[in-house]
Amino acid sequence: MANRVTKYYIKQITRRFATSIQLPQSDFVPKFYSGPSIQKTDAIKSINIPPAVYDLYKKPLILHQGHMQWLFDHEGRRYLDLFGGIVTVSVGHCHPKVSSALHEQIDTLWHVTNIYRHPKLYEYVEKLVSKFPGDLKVVYLVNSGTEANDLAIILAKAYTGNNDVISLQSGYHGCSSGLMGLTSTQAFRQPMITPAGFHNALLPDPYRGIWGGCRDSLSQVPGACSCPGDCESSDKYVHQLSELLGNSVPVDRVAALFVESIQGVNGAVQYPKGYLKKASALIKKYGGVLVADEVQTGFGRTGDSFWGFQNQGITPDIVTLAKGIGNGFPLAAVITTKEIANAHTRASYFNTFGGNPLAAAAAKAVLEVIEEENLQENNKVIGKYFIEQLMQLQKVYPIIGDVRGKGLMLAIELVVPGTKTPLCQEQFANVFETIKDLGILIGRGGRWNNVLRIKPPMCITRQDVDFSISVLEEALKRHKN
Repeated sequence: MANRVTKYYIKQITRRFATSIQLPQSDFVPKFYSGPSIQKTDAIKSINIPPAVYDLYKKPLILHQGHMQWLFDHEGRRYLDLFGGIVTVSVGHCHPKVSSALHEQIDTLWHVTNIYRHPKLYEYVEKLVSKFPGDLKVVYLVNSGTEANDLAIILAKAYTGNNDVISLQSGYHGCSSGLMGLTSTQAFRQPMITPAGFHNALLPDPYRGIWGGCRDSLSQVPGACSCPGDCESSDKYVHQLSELLGNSVPVDRVAALFVESIQGVNGAVQYPKGYLKKASALIKKYGGVLVADEVQTGFGRTGDSFWGFQNQGITPDIVTLAKGIGNGFPLAAVITTKEIANAHTRASYFNTFGGNPLAAAAAKAVLEVIEEENLQENNKVIGKYFIEQLMQLQKVYPIIGDVRGKGLMLAIELVVPGTKTPLCQEQFANVFETIKDLGILIGRGGRWNNVLRIKPPMCITRQDVDFSISVLEEALKRHKN
């Protein structure tokens, strides 16, 4: 047994590829995997797992342990995680401070629901609201981004007395029955009648939008404008929003404009500079509130600010949080003003698991780690270096149609060289699989599922970026034809 374990560790520590690319060094040694085999999981999946839950890779892997930016599979291989469990592992897998906080709490108190007072909830809420500007001081703690967004709609409707909600095309806000109309990503919309009162406005996309535009990123679309302030195209996209409001929404019935600060599932799509500020002002004229979905952009990920909406020069009326809030521990939040929260008192409300002692302890530790390890600054510095290297790759490989993003919320869109035609799924899948085989787990998304999404744990280093660029280049080189 000892000899087998030794061979296992040697395999993952001294892993080599068919190229000269090597993983950055790590002294962490994972536990020996003793769970079910791939064949066993195949059998269970075929019978017990919903068919809608699909495998990302042609050759699946079983991930059984994580450490900071690293993941380990059932065969002892180590991977650099560039997707963070869908932008959810914020400060690092099994970060020792977060793990310690959970261990301490798990031996003290697990659950009492938020109808009782327990200290961790109050300690966490006080620390969380200190990160918000203005009157955003009231916190609802729930369990997922979908649940947070659903509650945000209830708050917006209760406060305004209106029913209609506007979101942007290709936005993702959850796929529950109540949010199927808010989400405007075709891949996640079931073929059924969506709830009434949802409208999807034209997406102001600098890369694929009809008026282009310049964005808040080091990387701009080739030939884009370079407006010193707000982008001139933002007025044209806002005009389209006003046309939607004037023609498709009942007069004085707008409850909210619901937007991601940067679209996540759609592949880090940013808007022309100034768009959200102008769109927010317009929606206020129609009696609605602004809801910022910070599920993916929050907690310093964009580098320049703690919340994505701050990069846009706006203060929303309602903010939703999830994913990185608990570093993978199930938790989400809705932050709003006292005035809006007061409108929610017309009926009883509670949340069984929201803000439970374990979740609150983990989330409080996450905020402390972000501060103590200066991770927002790391996002800014490493994110700048990362996007600069991606831009250099784009110059060499015309299959990269667009490089975009901010901080450590980045993406590259793969296209047929010389065009904006999305790379076909077979070619994209080959690139995606090769990246995995070379030691990186990366995300995918976009309307045509042709975008590589880069949203790693916020602790990655310059060496990790260099490795990532080497892997991406090798994968593109192998599949350039």
